[in-house]
Amino acid sequence: TLSTLIGRTVKVTRAGREYKACCPFHNEKTPSFTINDEKGFYHCFGCSAHGDAIRWMTDQRGLSFMDAVKELAAEAGMEVPAADPRAAKKAEGAASLRDVVQGAADWFTQQLDSSNGAPARDYLAKRGISDPTRRAFGFGLAPDSRSALKEALKKFPTAMLVESGMLIAVEEKEPYDRFRGRLMIPIRDARGRVIAFGGRILGDGEPKYLNSPDTPLFDKGRVLYNIDKASPASRQTDRIIVVEGYMDVIALAEAGIADAVAPLGTALTEAQLGLIWRMVPVPVLCFDGDAAGQKAAMRAAMRALPLLRPGFSLAFATLPAGQDPDDIVRARGAEGFAALLDEAQPLVERLWAHEVAAGPLATPEERAALKTRLLAHADAIEDADVRHHYREAFRERLDMLFARKQPERAQRQPWTPNPPRGGQYGGGNRRFGPDPRLQPPTDAARSIGQAGISAPYVAALIGGLLRFPEALRRNEEALTRLPVGDAGDAELLGVMLDTAMREEGLDCEGLLAILEPM
Repeated sequence: TLSTLIGRTVKVTRAGREYKACCPFHNEKTPSFTINDEKGFYHCFGCSAHGDAIRWMTDQRGLSFMDAVKELAAEAGMEVPAADPRAAKKAEGAASLRDVVQGAADWFTQQLDSSNGAPARDYLAKRGISDPTRRAFGFGLAPDSRSALKEALKKFPTAMLVESGMLIAVEEKEPYDRFRGRLMIPIRDARGRVIAFGGRILGDGEPKYLNSPDTPLFDKGRVLYNIDKASPASRQTDRIIVVEGYMDVIALAEAGIADAVAPLGTALTEAQLGLIWRMVPVPVLCFDGDAAGQKAAMRAAMRALPLLRPGFSLAFATLPAGQDPDDIVRARGAEGFAALLDEAQPLVERLWAHEVAAGPLATPEERAALKTRLLAHADAIEDADVRHHYREAFRERLDMLFARKQPERAQRQPWTPNPPRGGQYGGGNRRFGPDPRLQPPTDAARSIGQAGISAPYVAALIGGLLRFPEALRRNEEALTRLPVGDAGDAELLGVMLDTAMREEGLDCEGLLAILEPM
């Protein structure tokens, strides 16, 4: 089996119908490498390594394709038929798409180092990017030509150049170079292998930035720029910074901040969030302070909500309006940027601040709309415990925001009871003073406040409220503050309260019909 083959060099453990291990292709502490014997493949959710038994032998053992086939066949007691010498030679010389993109990367670097690359090198120097940083990130130059790269890589079939994204094929026309007159930035996978490119225009022209199209090597929604360098760096800092683009990542690296990644021309996807959360539980999103940057931050927040689970969330560092990470590190240095990260808001605070600032809150309708928006965010969370705590956090903030203020006179001069008068009521003012019938809270009452009301009592309460839904509206405040111990019961009670507040005149049958899908 595949698990037996891999288990010869990697420690594997059974996990249900699959096997798990720490990935041999990249460093990790938590196993994300899975082996499925039934389907005959392995897959790493951390670096996207994927393949079958033959791929394992070629990638992990370093064997050629034919040697891998022969070794596996011998273990199975089979013999591989002798190949035609000419066909075998052709197969051995066949290039892969990785050879194409690596060849392009090498050629782009040569162009930047040549005399023709002087203007591009000057541009990098003006951006504050030093030669060591330029070489570490593999910068290159694509000349302003429709055929220069095609000619340089003519040893590869044209179809392969098109498939790798290096050429553009137009019907009934000769394929031509995709990247022309651009500063080239290689995009690498988690193992550090070049899989695609980003190109920044030199001079005027559109688009300003151009990425490779999706190819068999590159899926822009499943790749993070700089993950190969940021992942090991994050193990030293316990931090991952998510910025908007690769030039932001490189500017931070120039300042000595190595644990930054960036999406590639798209909003953060579920797959990218998964990659980030495998490195750290609470990454810091640091997008530009302008409207577009903050809109991107909220899109990321919305994408993350359904995926939240205990201990895993996002934090948001807001840059000053009109500034990007490069501006911050130039003006304040790495220490100034780190101080900004220290002030990052938790996700719950960012959602609250965004919705409170979304419009006026002067009327009951506007306040109700705020509550509806906030609870909709909470309801988007699939994990029941996290959803419950978000609902509670929003309710607490709403209570504080809309708390009824005391009259001004009462704030200046607190009321004090009249002195004792004697008479038929004894020595105290029974009307206004403390009621002697009220006893201090018992230990049982204190335990309820700490652990919450136990399930049987909550079940009885919910049963009564189902019979008499009108009690929900009358007792909303008390029910909201009720310490319910079980998260599922608390969520059900919260849904009942929200339903009752929305549906005036709700009866028992109507409430049951709404709750039935739960």
